[in-house]
Amino acid sequence: MGKSYPTVSDEYLKVIDEVRSKLRDLFSEKSCAPLMLRMAFHSAGTFDMNSKTGGPFGTLRHKAEQAHGPNVGLHIAIDLLEPIKQQFPIISYADFYMLAGIVAVEVTGGPNIPFHPGRQDKDEPAAEGRLPLPNHGTEHLRTIFVNTMGLNDQDIVALSGAHTLGSCHRDRSGMDGSWTKNPLTFDNSYFKELLAGEKEGLVQLSTDKALLADPVLRPLVEKFAADQDAFFAAYAESFAKLSELG
Repeated sequence: MGKSYPTVSDEYLKVIDEVRSKLRDLFSEKSCAPLMLRMAFHSAGTFDMNSKTGGPFGTLRHKAEQAHGPNVGLHIAIDLLEPIKQQFPIISYADFYMLAGIVAVEVTGGPNIPFHPGRQDKDEPAAEGRLPLPNHGTEHLRTIFVNTMGLNDQDIVALSGAHTLGSCHRDRSGMDGSWTKNPLTFDNSYFKELLAGEKEGLVQLSTDKALLADPVLRPLVEKFAADQDAFFAAYAESFAKLSELG
């Protein structure tokens, strides 16, 4: 039996299309797609399947959640998005933030990701301490992704591939630099660079290197490095799951 989704009005669906267009224009103008994808992940990645709290329900709009350690700098994304949100009050922040992440992947050359609207906003900010930290290993990744979010090993590797976009900043991860040579292009170069080893000018976090040290995760890195279509299919599936947690 397939997953059931909330029913939304035709007007709501029309607004979704209009919002997509506005987001594409904004991301093109500001070159901010990587930041928006990070924002979407940090919005959804707080889900705890044990307490059924957190997750992709728009709580990142609250200053208290933006102040969490891993969310440094995400207020910039929220502030850039807010004028569009004000134009379309019918759309929930929950749907809006997840759609922003999906559009960020698409406009940078990544896969089309299924989007099912109907998320309701929640008012309670997510608890701090649920997002992955850059200076840890595979045990930490599985605690966050598998034991807390309810995802799996392939999701860990596929979602890590989002590092093909954007850069590290010292105030957020303790390092400066990009993972790939083209940080505004969504492709499988993150995995290729990871397997190639450390290079001057590119960064690899502890959580990136941990993927190579694990006997289950490394073959997925190798698979995605060799086959971009396989990575795109896996990423679309994993991000859709992430965006629908809870």
